[in-house]
Amino acid sequence: MAIATTSPVTGEVLRKFDELTLEELDEKLARAAAAATSYRLTSVEQRAGWLRRAAERLEQEAQSVSRMITTEMGKTLRAAEQEVAKCVHGLRFYADQGPAFLRDVSGDAGRVGAKRTFVTYQPIGVVLAVMPWNLPLWQVMRFAAPALTAGNVGVLKHASNVPQCALYLEELFRGAGFPDDVFQTLLISSGRVEQVLRDPRVAAATLTGSEPAGRSVGAIAGDVTKKVVLELGGSDPFIVMPSANMERATDVAVKARCLNNGQSCINGKRFFVHQDIGDAFIEMFVAKMGALVVGDPMAENTDVGPLATESGRRDVESYVEDAVSKGATVLLGGERPDGPGWYYPPTVVTGVTPEMRMFHEEVFGPVAQVWTVSSLEDALREANGHPYGLGSNLWSEDEAERELFVRDVQSGMAFINGNTTSFPEIPFGGIKGSGYGRELSDLGMREFMNAKTVWIGADG
Repeated sequence: MAIATTSPVTGEVLRKFDELTLEELDEKLARAAAAATSYRLTSVEQRAGWLRRAAERLEQEAQSVSRMITTEMGKTLRAAEQEVAKCVHGLRFYADQGPAFLRDVSGDAGRVGAKRTFVTYQPIGVVLAVMPWNLPLWQVMRFAAPALTAGNVGVLKHASNVPQCALYLEELFRGAGFPDDVFQTLLISSGRVEQVLRDPRVAAATLTGSEPAGRSVGAIAGDVTKKVVLELGGSDPFIVMPSANMERATDVAVKARCLNNGQSCINGKRFFVHQDIGDAFIEMFVAKMGALVVGDPMAENTDVGPLATESGRRDVESYVEDAVSKGATVLLGGERPDGPGWYYPPTVVTGVTPEMRMFHEEVFGPVAQVWTVSSLEDALREANGHPYGLGSNLWSEDEAERELFVRDVQSGMAFINGNTTSFPEIPFGGIKGSGYGRELSDLGMREFMNAKTVWIGADG
């Protein structure tokens, strides 16, 4: 794929970028490695100050940055503004909490025959981030804010269709006062990720993307014995029980499926509704999905913009066509509109069976699959039968149902009576085919740190 900004609204190539040569890439990695040797010696208080300045600058430039996001990947301007605001919050969170996360943790010296023992957390060096286009600033910030706070250096290989966002992030951190080369963007194709990951100057990697990409990066990292965090696909279950607030549940169900034009790993994608309220839920859900405005993502009244890429729309179409050809019923949408741009309408499908691709795979667009179930146990059995295990969602006022859900749902995150989302304050990540490791919170910071055990003897 060419490194270029291509409008999802018109399909027009707006700007092209040259890929780094072998010599340019080697120079950037050399500079990153050199920066890591000195940056690790800066104090966390210094780093926190730079984070705060980055937050201030991003807040000041929010309008232009939001428009850049929308131009490159097609999400609504309102959603882009919310993404920028979340990044500002994330930067400030790590500026405030980073010093506490990095404190030494004392152990019981007497039990191990020491005068003193403790764990100290130290940076590991250069971390490669391979990031997707769907949340072009926030996905990167989830890695960058904790990694830079910890004293690590970052090199970013961003998706090829959001190069302006990628370059802006490098400028943001440099302009905030971070030392030169502490955060660099690498304009390279996906085929060159292996070269960077195998480079001895790179200590670890984090990837957010598809399961095949995760398997590839995980295999390479294993071959060279490097730490990697993988946040891969998701086909999150959204379970609604009879005690739920139906109005609120359907409102959030629509948001859960169509947020970011339906292109998020933690979108609710599979909706399991108790049979006692099935007809009522489906009627309300379809009506609210059908009321969404599809159009120009820059317009204030638009709810759903175009999909980010032409190939992405083809993929969504193929999932729906496959399901229909094998007996599924489309209650809403299901056909691309006429005209330019990579638009696809909010779509609701029922009667999905294991013979259909969408039963087992992730549909990265505004397509909801709905089933009725006889019990929460039935819903969990269906939900857990999927290869992915990222987020999950339950709507219930019954405490016993909530406890059962938390105990038995196979996912890295469980949200009850609210939309699945990410916060810098709490860990983010999945299990099974959705990857391993955690982002955000103190856990995300410590993924790329050496938890060094220190033992000091009585005569020390």
